[in-house]
Amino acid sequence: MAKDYYELLGVDRAASAEAMKKAYRKQAVKYHPDKNPDNKEAEEKFKEISEAYEVLSDASKRSTYDQVGHDAYVRRGRSGSGGGVDPFDIFSQVFGGGGGGGGSSIFEEFFGGTRRQSRSGPRAGADLGYELRIAFEEAVYGADKQIDVHKAEGCDRCRGEGMEPGTSKRRCTTCNGAGQVTMTQGFFSVRQPCHRCNGSGEMIDKPCSKCAGSGRIKRQKKIQIHIPAGVDTGSRLRVAGEGEPGTRGGAAGDLYVVLHVTDHDFFVREGEDILLEVPIDFPTATLGGAVKVPTISGAAQVKIPAGTQNGTVFRLRGKGVPSLRGHGRGDQHVRIIIEVPKNLSSEQKEKLKEFGDSLDKKAHPKLTTFMDKVKHLFTN
Repeated sequence: MAKDYYELLGVDRAASAEAMKKAYRKQAVKYHPDKNPDNKEAEEKFKEISEAYEVLSDASKRSTYDQVGHDAYVRRGRSGSGGGVDPFDIFSQVFGGGGGGGGSSIFEEFFGGTRRQSRSGPRAGADLGYELRIAFEEAVYGADKQIDVHKAEGCDRCRGEGMEPGTSKRRCTTCNGAGQVTMTQGFFSVRQPCHRCNGSGEMIDKPCSKCAGSGRIKRQKKIQIHIPAGVDTGSRLRVAGEGEPGTRGGAAGDLYVVLHVTDHDFFVREGEDILLEVPIDFPTATLGGAVKVPTISGAAQVKIPAGTQNGTVFRLRGKGVPSLRGHGRGDQHVRIIIEVPKNLSSEQKEKLKEFGDSLDKKAHPKLTTFMDKVKHLFTN
């Protein structure tokens, strides 16, 4: 069972961004692997809280999580937690580290030493986006879909290293393996990525012939995704680890699938409820009866009381859309549209006129009340 992200950070669901950041800092320092060497449990906890903060600190991802829960964060073939999240990268961002200088103080403060700069260490891959159109029924009941995604993957010839098999890398002579160079202008010194090794700190003399030294190649990949019941247009599903590959051993990014639900021919969705307009004839509305109507789960009977007026709405409980959080289903609302007969024969018109003439004011209470209220407007 996936752990609740809010519980992992120790905050409530209404917590502000600053409160979550404060909670993450406290937990991250407590469970950081450098402070808990050879402690697998602490390492796993560090990954979990990093994943939780990565989602909840992003307004869009947090909204998706609040709507869909862990169904939006599908894990595929990955052990442990964290998906495509690099926990050390998250840690460095929060504590002011990252690829450029100035981030080592936090490590010195809490761990008594420095970490290798993230530019020359593992870097998580970029996230990818994919827009998927699904049928109305698939949104209501869920579905398993297969999509084709064009994405970069690690080169199988050089295993993502970027160099020809059998060859090796060497330290960059410009930055001496640091991945950064210092540019001095007057009183100011600015660190920037080394232009010769692109910040990696290493040089490749013989690039891989298949990927030209990039360590990755473009491929089309078929990916299976599960769409949970109750999604709607704009819902986002995360497939962990199916984004761009990381570099230097970093985790792959994630794939975000944005859903677009096709309009139905006669059902209209309103949140977890479904609206259906059903035409009935004049005699049924007048005398009453039963009408067979469609629902998303099959046919149902609606009892029409005598004297039903145009626009009357009847509710069919539990015939709507399932809740994404598993709290039952919405309802179906059936709006009655009384169809006035057309193309009457002369005989039918005559009978209808006789019928109308036979009615007294009690047959039309609304009309009678209205006319009584406005009759003074017709006097001169």
